Amino acid sequence: MVKFPQYENACGWNLLLEPQESAQSVSGPLECDVVVVGAGFTGIAAARRWAAHDSAASIVLIDSSTVAEGNPGRNSGFLLEIALAHDANTANMQRMRECNRLLGETMQQIQEDALGSSPDCQLTHCGTYRAAAGKLGAKALQRYRAFLDAAELPSEFLFEAQLAERIGSRFYRQGLYSPHCYLAQPAALIRALAEKLPSNVTLYENTPAISVKSVQGAWSVQTPVGIITARKVVLANNAFCKGLGVGTSRITAMYTYAALTKPLSTEQLGNCGTDEQWGLLPAHRLGSTLRKTIDGRLLIRSLYGYEREADNQRVAVILRAALRRRFPQLGNAPFASVWSGATGFTYNGSPLWGQAAPGLFVSAGCNGGGVVKGTLFGRLLADYAFGLETPDMAALFGNASWMPPEPIRALGFQLIAGIERRRARAEV
Repeated sequence: MVKFPQYENACGWNLLLEPQESAQSVSGPLECDVVVVGAGFTGIAAARRWAAHDSAASIVLIDSSTVAEGNPGRNSGFLLEIALAHDANTANMQRMRECNRLLGETMQQIQEDALGSSPDCQLTHCGTYRAAAGKLGAKALQRYRAFLDAAELPSEFLFEAQLAERIGSRFYRQGLYSPHCYLAQPAALIRALAEKLPSNVTLYENTPAISVKSVQGAWSVQTPVGIITARKVVLANNAFCKGLGVGTSRITAMYTYAALTKPLSTEQLGNCGTDEQWGLLPAHRLGSTLRKTIDGRLLIRSLYGYEREADNQRVAVILRAALRRRFPQLGNAPFASVWSGATGFTYNGSPLWGQAAPGLFVSAGCNGGGVVKGTLFGRLLADYAFGLETPDMAALFGNASWMPPEPIRALGFQLIAGIERRRARAEV
């Protein structure tokens, strides 16, 4: 079973930044109070929160890669303050309002933490578009609009011409604008948060966890060149927690793929809408995520790969065709980079969160939207592990449901994905 991701291509967002300093890695045995596995948004939030509760605790934070080269730097840079469309449930608005309140507070904290950071996180309150090209997407868009209306959250419905004026694409027949989203340079953001770790948190990069075992009342985390012994362990490595024996029947790794163009010419940018920068999420999950960045590039993110990375050259061809369908006026705008990123998905969209064994805690399965949601889950997990009162996570966000074992799980995914692709072919 895969213990940690190893990617074919470097992260495109990270390539835009100055090279990082040489990473510190574990080189022998260590002892500490707490080990946090995974230096992403969840792991950093958990480590920071634990340090705030106990400034004397020795906290070790490890990551299988360098911080911005791992999964946190590979997302699309959407920071959503409200529940995702697939979370929307008009039948239980009180629960959804409480979820949105917690997410909103977390977004405010991220803003404060990123303030004045170097490199610039490009954190901007732009809102986000959701758009539909076909009937299936339109139905999903209407469901999300009903959720926003029921929650008394502002939104703006856009017909084809209105949306095309703002983003430059006539691929979509209708759209919805919601102000509850920030856009960021994700690699810069995770770097900034890592640089502000408290003094009693020690970060080790290029240090994957190979195994986690309970030994005589303590926990032993095996790395390639050393063992870390701690009283408590926090798993914040998303779907790869199952490679350490936690959540094997409840979470799976899904790979998605992104491409970022080189800076567009002034003429090309004139064909990408009146908004200086914008972000668009597909109404249907099989559509493409799009961004126009502040430095004049287009990002497209699409496709799903089950449990392993696909050939990035083949993916680049598919992404280029998808971008051309949306912006034929740009011709073959060259890509600066193409990369993939893994995220944790659960069958019912709920997280794997809480105590897996005495002294072993886990937060995994954000199912997308992991910057804000992952930060919230990490902070609350530290509270919970520290014995403090926390919101009823099961009531608010649910529990990850059971998945069938392999190979049934893989066959089920392929069957469902094939059916959905045919039904949603207009959105692709």
